[in-house]
Order: sequence, then C-alpha cells, then structure tokens
Amino acid sequence: MFTGIVEEQGSLKSSEENGLVIRAQQILHDVEVKDSVAVDGTCLTVTEKGADWFRVDTMPETLRRTRLGSLKPGDSVNLERSLLANGRIGGHMVQGHIEACAPILSTQTDGIGLDVIIALPPELQGYIIPKGFVALNGVSLTVVDVWSDRFSISLIPYTRQQTNLGEAHAGMLLNVESDILGRYVANFLQTTRSSLQV
Repeated sequence: MFTGIVEEQGSLKSSEENGLVIRAQQILHDVEVKDSVAVDGTCLTVTEKGADWFRVDTMPETLRRTRLGSLKPGDSVNLERSLLANGRIGGHMVQGHIEACAPILSTQTDGIGLDVIIALPPELQGYIIPKGFVALNGVSLTVVDVWSDRFSISLIPYTRQQTNLGEAHAGMLLNVESDILGRYVANFLQTTRSSLQV
C-alpha cells in the first residue's frame, strides 16, 4: 500500500528483458531485497540493490499496462516506499496496481497551477469523478473535471518540482490508477443490482 506522496525522483539506469535497474538515493537507506517500491505508481519488488541503484522484475502484464516499457535510460521515475503501518497517509490509499496508460492531451498555465487534460480510458469511465482521487505516475492528485473522453487535474509548483509530472506535455504517457474505494463501491452496486434482477 502506498499514499501517492512521491519521496524521490529516480532515473532509469537500464532496461533488461525481464526487469529494470533504477538509480536512486533517498529511498535506498532502508529498502531491502523483497521490499515493495512504487515506480511511477507501479508496485514492484526489489530483487537486487547497490549503493545507488536497485533492480525490479517486470512481468509482461506490467509492461502491457504501464508506461515502463517505453522508458529510456536516463528517464525520470517517481519513487515511493510502501507505507509503514504507523505512517501518515498524506495522499490517498494507492495500491500500485496500474489500470491503464493514458496520454496527456494538453497543458495550460493557470496562475501558479498547470492545468493538464488527460485522455480518459474507456474502462475507467465512472471510476474517475470530479473532486475525487486519482494517482498519475504514482502521484496522488485531485480530479478537477471529467468529460466523456477526458479528465483534468491541476499541478501546484511543488508537485511539478518534486515529481516527473513537471515534465508534463502533450503526448506524454501517464500511469493511471483510480481510487480503490470508488472501485469497490461501484463493483458492490453493480453486483447488488445484478442479484436483484435475477
């Protein structure tokens, strides 16, 4: 479990057939082999580590669902260690289970904010709602507005400085995870309706 509060921007050191090697500093001081780390919001298991790097395995499903397979050496990735049981939830409950990859459609400055419009994957319609939570590249954000085929968020300067969302531009792919609580509620209502119609 994660909270969507990025601790560090790492960078991709190398891609392997079944894994990634990532450069990092801050998160490595207490990360051990077998620990979970969110890499751009994707929950992955540390399989090896060095003084300034760690390695994670990547399954084919991980590469199909996320933007990780499109990254090149040197690309920035958001990193977060898993939440301690006594830790503060600064964002929202994030599983690290990416549901879809979606492109940024446009960006526009609005005062100190950067408004970002993102394509809404059809399978996530109904799960992303105005003023609800969404995790993009592992960053906990509030949805501003939603339309039939897109949604918007607004990035404060701190988020742009501390995460790779500071690189936001049209065409950039983002890992998307909708709010798990909303998904449970929607699934429960759908199941309840189905059972009542039988």
